[in-house]
Amino acid sequence: MDRARPIETRSSANPGRSAAPRAPCSGSRGSQALAIRPDPAACQIMALAPDYRPDPLFQTLGSDFADPVAAADFPERRLRLRNDRAAATVGLDALTDGEWEAHFGRFTPLPGNQDGPLALRYHGHQFRVYNPDLGDGRGFLFAQLRERDSDRLLDLGTKGSGQTPWSRGGDGRLTLKGGVREALATAMLEAQGVQTSRTLSLIETGENLERTDEPSPTRSAVLVRLSHSHIRYGSFQRLAAIERPDLTRRLAEHVIGVYSTAEASGLAPAVAVMTRSVQNAATLTAAWMAAGFVHGVLNTDNMNINGESFDYGPYRFLPRNDPNFVAAYFDQTGLYSFGRQPEAVFWNLRALAGALSTITPVETLVDPLNRFGDAYRAALAAAMVRRLGLRPTSTEADAELANAVFRALAEGGETLRWEPFFFDWFGGEASEVRALAGPRGRLYQGEAFLALRRLFSARAADRPERLALPYFQAPEPEELLYDTIEDIWSAIAERDDWTPFVDKLARIEVMRQALA
Repeated sequence: MDRARPIETRSSANPGRSAAPRAPCSGSRGSQALAIRPDPAACQIMALAPDYRPDPLFQTLGSDFADPVAAADFPERRLRLRNDRAAATVGLDALTDGEWEAHFGRFTPLPGNQDGPLALRYHGHQFRVYNPDLGDGRGFLFAQLRERDSDRLLDLGTKGSGQTPWSRGGDGRLTLKGGVREALATAMLEAQGVQTSRTLSLIETGENLERTDEPSPTRSAVLVRLSHSHIRYGSFQRLAAIERPDLTRRLAEHVIGVYSTAEASGLAPAVAVMTRSVQNAATLTAAWMAAGFVHGVLNTDNMNINGESFDYGPYRFLPRNDPNFVAAYFDQTGLYSFGRQPEAVFWNLRALAGALSTITPVETLVDPLNRFGDAYRAALAAAMVRRLGLRPTSTEADAELANAVFRALAEGGETLRWEPFFFDWFGGEASEVRALAGPRGRLYQGEAFLALRRLFSARAADRPERLALPYFQAPEPEELLYDTIEDIWSAIAERDDWTPFVDKLARIEVMRQALA
């Protein structure tokens, strides 16, 4: 088949779909220094929808923060994934397939949006070694839009869209396998309640790529993600390294002005950025831990200021509770292992604080930085309660429950894995009969589980009606373990069979709806 669509999307073929009334590209806010002027005729192809609200604010920062680039001219474009549920949140679901390919395969500018693609500039610590030669090396910021219900400013960013000034000798491409893996990761994490980028589009591009970490030649693709900002900790690190406090202040003011929250009001820009970054990072890290997710490459250029998970390379979901589990084969010391992720994120926050100290006294950043520990522990307790479908009680009681969950998962080991526990005990005591009658019933007679069941008995289920949904009638939950991903890719690589990929996304969507 030609492409996959998550559940709640339009069918793969709709020859009767027609375009809504067209509108040409309108002028956008931006710096002439950044502008790649679009062809007005080419911009008239998009079907506008009321929920499409362009707001290209990043380019108003000027030419010191990004470089105008052009997308690669791919020899072929085959639509493999079109996420209409995500597209609907920004008014892009009415696009015809031809319009979709034009905007997300050829990168014709969206009406009234950014003047052209921008490769963002940033530095970063990679495995705690500073690298000043980073930046968007195979992607760019393509557009910015307002989200339908939340009014959040979202980015359309790419991966595999071609070379940029920051490609560092690379080909600027993405393997199709990498795109498939990212699409699966974002779907699964979203279902588990993790704040993550969403894979909007995946288009196969007809090139043969050479890679050292997978059999080559391998197929190519370009991916478009919908994300809540691509401004990284490394964006601030770069400005500190080139000794431009004026630009650091401008970027901090931009972050607070565009993404401001109540806790940042009345604070100096740098302190406000630090305060919200700490809380956002604590919440994200806790969600990863509750999901049993190992990001793999927690470098400062992979941490964004809104605490959203993105850029999925060698990630893994835990096959069992193992704090020493690593995702990346090249992480020889376990720096970014599952159990060390909170430490890694805190280290990255310290690096962000160092960059921000160029525009504010360092002592003003110490207090917000030191709040990370308490914020993380509270967020982890809340994430565990939410994953179990229970109502929160007190911070102390929720933390006690979270600790009991980790002990139980450790006792369960490989027999229990990770996701089955949350599936079996969703709703706590309300699922006891189902859990004890299920394939892991005998395991739940262990001492750690008996203690946990006593804690469940004092808890109320949150919206227990969800247990009647089809997802919870199955004997096993949805998981996204390494072997599953490899099997999905093997079907594509060997037979061009996209059915396992399509089916997996559909089942994850059923999971998302059940847990929402």
